[in-house]
Amino acid sequence: MHELRLPLDECDLLSLRAFDQVLLSGVLYVGRDQVHSRLSELISNHQMLPFDVKGQAIYYMGPSPAPEGFPIGSCGPTTSARMDPFTPQLLDLGLKVMVGKGPRSKAVVEAIVKNRAVYIQAYGGCGALYASKVKSVTPVAFADLGPEALIKLEVVDFPGIVAIDSLGMSVFSS
Repeated sequence: MHELRLPLDECDLLSLRAFDQVLLSGVLYVGRDQVHSRLSELISNHQMLPFDVKGQAIYYMGPSPAPEGFPIGSCGPTTSARMDPFTPQLLDLGLKVMVGKGPRSKAVVEAIVKNRAVYIQAYGGCGALYASKVKSVTPVAFADLGPEALIKLEVVDFPGIVAIDSLGMSVFSS
């Protein structure tokens, strides 16, 4: 089990291998389809992004409303492939960690290797568990998207498994 602090330093990032179990603590940004589309549009228009993606981690999920006394409701992963059209562009800007569920496209795997990044599989059906790992939630941008807005989480011991490592090795390969 690798206990890792986000954002990851290069040594930690390059030491991870497919099938390694991880516990992530630190800053984890959240963005789904619409956030990625807007980020891509900003990049294409040479505009500033609402956060510096360099070295950061992004989690593909849509949160449920927070019950009283909690920072967030259920927050399990969503299908990562929906972000594939936008992912290589973000990796080229320095994104280093993606967290979600399901396999990724060949183009994303190639961009992971090129940019020495990793893709971490979050466990489907564990939204309540993941909610218990979130210590704070901060809105960042695109509030008009409601639950699909860009937000920043502070997480502690957020579990996952390295699904695609910086060498392109994958839990999805046969």
